[in-house]
Amino acid sequence: MDSVAEFLDQAASFPINSAARKRLEKRRALGAPFPDMHITSAMDTKFQPHMSRIVAPLLIGITALLHCYQARASEVRIVCHNDAGDAARINTAIEGSKAGDEIVFSGTALLNQTIKLRGERSYRGESRAGTVLRQADGANLVALLASDRFLDNSPTTGLPVSIAHLKLVGNHANNKIPTCGIILRSWLSVVDDVEVRSMGGDGLRVTSLSANGTKLTNHQVNGRISNCFITDSGHHGIFVEDPGNSCTDWMLSDNWIAQSGVDGIHLDNAAGWYIERNHVYGVSQNAIFANRAYATSITSNYIEGFGENQTPGRYYGIGLTLQGNIGSTVSDNRIFSISGGKNAKSTYSSIGVVQVNYQDGYVNIHGNTLRGTGASNFIGVNYAKGKAENTSLNITSFGNSISNMGTPCLMEKGVVLSPGI
Repeated sequence: MDSVAEFLDQAASFPINSAARKRLEKRRALGAPFPDMHITSAMDTKFQPHMSRIVAPLLIGITALLHCYQARASEVRIVCHNDAGDAARINTAIEGSKAGDEIVFSGTALLNQTIKLRGERSYRGESRAGTVLRQADGANLVALLASDRFLDNSPTTGLPVSIAHLKLVGNHANNKIPTCGIILRSWLSVVDDVEVRSMGGDGLRVTSLSANGTKLTNHQVNGRISNCFITDSGHHGIFVEDPGNSCTDWMLSDNWIAQSGVDGIHLDNAAGWYIERNHVYGVSQNAIFANRAYATSITSNYIEGFGENQTPGRYYGIGLTLQGNIGSTVSDNRIFSISGGKNAKSTYSSIGVVQVNYQDGYVNIHGNTLRGTGASNFIGVNYAKGKAENTSLNITSFGNSISNMGTPCLMEKGVVLSPGI
């Protein structure tokens, strides 16, 4: 029912006496207000004095529900045609959507514009095979998908988005700039079940910087990246870009990251992050590198080779730097380098604490399984506090299985090692 008049129409069929029916008709004719009705039920007259108090709030509630129904979120479906108009059609549909809408892509889209992700919306495909967004030849996009606050150079993070069930193809062989698959500059956001391949830049980037380098003035926290397959990235597979202290407290779990041109997973700021159950392989430099670890958890990852290039350097299966006075955990990881170590001038550390950034660093390293090639330049665990003054490195280390290493444990000066309790 949309109005009092409709309610009165319905009331005409109620079992009421003739006098009450006449009063109803009179009120309807005069447009009288609804309260103060005297409906007398032929079935039970004892509730007569209370009817107006019961029915009026009920009508108000029904009206409110109708307004909610009319304002509900909707599904915005976009059929892609694999032609030059796809990106414009998609961006137009997103611009015309409203908060709470679900944007659904189907088919293959040829992208010659970055898709601008407005906040408070979800974006999904039919499946990774059923929805493919591919960069057009020569489009040279900064990203295939990007948060609105990144593209608009806002000083504040975007509202939440969700991205799921689609494939992104960068086509980097036919584009000159390092395109990213997804650039997220939105807090409380989720990326799940997305395949990203053939990007010239990062597969997926979480950033506190906008397109022109504007820094965030607030925090970009509480996101999740899971169940994604990211392969053949020219730069990092997943990159957390944060020269400030905005992109903290996310979850990065259950992903497959392969064939990265630099690092598989690289975090400028790892504070509060969970990095767990990822499978990283075919990595040119470091499998996982976590700067500024602070209450960080790196657990149960499977690393199948790292440092797979010919350039001399120091490479890590898991490398991290520590912030002071708060502990982090590195546990239950499996790191193997059965066929790695391509350069005799390089060093390959399965787990390495590179430095403490300030004050006293704490980390618990336990239950990891590490196996090298047997070459002299392979190190199981490598602990260093770095050169910063007035710092210390305090490591609790136990239960690690280390085999086939030139040096099972390398501990530099100033490190305090404890077996724990």
